[in-house]
Amino acid sequence: MPLSLRMPPEKEAIIQKAARKAGKSKSAYILDALDEKLGLAKSREEVIRELAGWLPHDEADRMRRVAEGLREVDERDWS
Repeated sequence: MPLSLRMPPEKEAIIQKAARKAGKSKSAYILDALDEKLGLAKSREEVIRELAGWLPHDEADRMRRVAEGLREVDERDWS
């Protein structure tokens, strides 16, 4: 559904620059901003928290212990 929005030229220039930097059209950029303001979009922190919790605690602990050995460098492997 079309919507007309009147705004000062200075604000439109800011939106145009931000949209270009994000690789989006002005309309897409404004719609994303509205979704975020209305709580319809997840914040970066929410997305990270959701993705970070994909392993059960015991498996994550086991993975940490196994990966700990990857922090050590054996110089003989590189000579």
